[in-house]
Amino acid sequence: MLPLLPRDLGRPLRVLAVGAHPDDVEIGAGGTLLELVRSVPDVRVDVLVLTGTAERAEEARKGAVAFLAGAEHTVQVHDLPDGRLPAAWLQAKELLEAVAVSRPRPDLILAPSRDESHQDHRTVAELLPTVFRGVLTLGYEIGKWDGDLIRRPVYVPLPDEIATRKADLLLQLFPSQHDRHWYHREVFLGLARLRGIECQSHYAEAFTCAKITLQFAPGGNRDPY
Repeated sequence: MLPLLPRDLGRPLRVLAVGAHPDDVEIGAGGTLLELVRSVPDVRVDVLVLTGTAERAEEARKGAVAFLAGAEHTVQVHDLPDGRLPAAWLQAKELLEAVAVSRPRPDLILAPSRDESHQDHRTVAELLPTVFRGVLTLGYEIGKWDGDLIRRPVYVPLPDEIATRKADLLLQLFPSQHDRHWYHREVFLGLARLRGIECQSHYAEAFTCAKITLQFAPGGNRDPY
């Protein structure tokens, strides 16, 4: 389970989970978060969502409580225009920069992938490396009508109970999405099953990673600038 992450930090493992929409993080990385909270004894997750109505913001807060149960976490949901994040580029960057200066530097970022077809997801992915340099950033995937699934190099194997719990929680906690034809338990588990095949697991989540630095000695942290 993400063996390259530092384990003995003397502090919580810091994770920043970013979504353009209130269910993005849970769809793309919900299993990883469930497994991370279960496997790492001391973890803090800050969830940042850039768009959302009042109804959807409440869904995001309930989603964080369920997916991050037992872990210290925060949730911020903003109301930038859904479907039009490219036009709100400046506001989106300012929100990310506000997180960067107000919280300790994360050890891991979970966010959309830069190869996303959805313009909101893609905008978030393009902005993140301009704000957080040198942070391990994994780009999650969300199945959609556009059919933009690609080969991905990073996998997180998921035990059966974690994969099924993720699917169940998505249906339980985001009722506003039930009218969407793709928002279905079989879709979530089907993609996880395919990604599991690719890493010799039953279920898995898959991610992209633009850059990763391997350090083999302690004290190797360097200024990314």
